[in-house]
Amino acid sequence: MDCPEKAVIVPGNGGGNVESCIWYGWTKKKLDQITNFKCLLQNMPDPYKARESIWLPFLESELQCDKNTIIIGHSSGAAAAMRFAEKHPVYAIILVAAYTSDLGDDNERKSGYFNRPWQWEKIKANCRHIIQFGSTDDPFLPWSEQQQVADNLDAELHKYDDRGHFQNTEFHDLLNAVKKLIPKST
Repeated sequence: MDCPEKAVIVPGNGGGNVESCIWYGWTKKKLDQITNFKCLLQNMPDPYKARESIWLPFLESELQCDKNTIIIGHSSGAAAAMRFAEKHPVYAIILVAAYTSDLGDDNERKSGYFNRPWQWEKIKANCRHIIQFGSTDDPFLPWSEQQQVADNLDAELHKYDDRGHFQNTEFHDLLNAVKKLIPKST
């Protein structure tokens, strides 16, 4: 039976050193403490535009996401995780602040994630687990789009009304969700 061997954190767009950005580095450090498990967190190529044509090949070849990988995607990283899972089996996707459209934003439109319909059934078929974290007070994403993701993916939805765009420095609920997917880690 397959079991998860690693997590890959795919950040939102915006650049900067991801190790010191919001909850990413904290989560990596905590997950790296789990026996026989590792967490990858790297600065992404094309960090400001987060183009699908650059990020998805990076997930496959550099970060080697596969059937034993939990992909944790935040914002643009959630869009990347969903598109990756349309074509590749992964152990799980954990979506933080996920959305379905370019939100009328030119940079989002140019990223390439939103120029065609989402293949929800393929994503579900390629993921053993789909977990989503969303907040109704997200200043960037309407709740309707976050709910649309949850509904179409039958996601295990963790809904909040006070987390905004999940830009806190620690993320205990996410850590616990990942630990539940790893045998003998809780």
